[in-house]
Amino acid sequence: MSQTQSEYTVSQHSLDRDCTTLSRHVLEQLNSFGPEAQDLSAIMNRIALAGKLISRRLSRAGLMAGVLGFTGEENIQGESVKKMDIYANDVFISVFKQSGLVCRLASEEMEKPYYIPENCPIGRYTLLYDPIDGSSNVDINLNVGSIFSIRQQQGEDLDGEAKDLFQDGHQQLAAGYILYGPSTLLVYSLGNGVHSFILDPSLGEFILAEENIKVPVHGPVYSVNEGNFWQWDNGIRDYIRYMHRHEGYTARYSGALVGDFHRILMQGGVFLYPGTVKKPEGKLRLLYESAPLAFLIEQAGGKASTGKENLLDVIPDKLHARTPLIIGSLEDVKLVESFIEDSYKQK
Repeated sequence: MSQTQSEYTVSQHSLDRDCTTLSRHVLEQLNSFGPEAQDLSAIMNRIALAGKLISRRLSRAGLMAGVLGFTGEENIQGESVKKMDIYANDVFISVFKQSGLVCRLASEEMEKPYYIPENCPIGRYTLLYDPIDGSSNVDINLNVGSIFSIRQQQGEDLDGEAKDLFQDGHQQLAAGYILYGPSTLLVYSLGNGVHSFILDPSLGEFILAEENIKVPVHGPVYSVNEGNFWQWDNGIRDYIRYMHRHEGYTARYSGALVGDFHRILMQGGVFLYPGTVKKPEGKLRLLYESAPLAFLIEQAGGKASTGKENLLDVIPDKLHARTPLIIGSLEDVKLVESFIEDSYKQK
């Protein structure tokens, strides 16, 4: 092949990638233009629209009144609610309300699912999401993100309790997140690899950045809030002591799950949010945070664990169930699990 032909091939490949939008990519992933593929493509387009609206709001946060700060209220989790939490939650509801695509939206900001009865004869899907993860970072202009998961509605939800959602994470049809940083990035999986897209503001489209992302088998980063050190079980404390004594490891923790997870996905390592002695269930919500990210990391060749079992095997007993989370590179997660296992053997 001549140099000119080679340059043309490279140029053509770049052009093909630059022209691959999110909606096109979803249909290619499903290898179908049937009704289900069209539905999932449309749902992903709506999620992308929500991301664009939230990204625009965040980019103007310091210039607009009523965007920053707390509302003075608490959510179902007993946590103080940021104004941006409410806005982002309303955005997801708004973009799906007239879509005909989903029957329910479930969010950590709402005690019960938001039902869209007029959609139910058509859309048999449920969107679960954390509208703004790491919202405490908004007021100081640091990275935040949105996490989402798509599940098929199963049976009739007659009592409004959404008990068909009390299933393990393997039941997710798709999962992903949107990272609002120097650029707005959308990462998703339909169970066939993990793929990332960057929002091109000039086009108003999410454009393919990288396909089939693989997390390194081992990485140098460990991400955990060491301020909770004395609240953890011995196994986690022993692991942290091990990290302190060995060279080649770097601590990175921003307080925003999506940003910390994305670093691990791209560079390798492990993110930990363990339970404490007083609250062994941990802080992170299974359906809205832990399970979607576990779905992604396994598709990328990594591992997600509670410390005792595979996270995707966990079945919630309520809509806002919490779980410890250890997630990242395969070898690094196994190392954490080994310290936890040794600690239990010593009891």
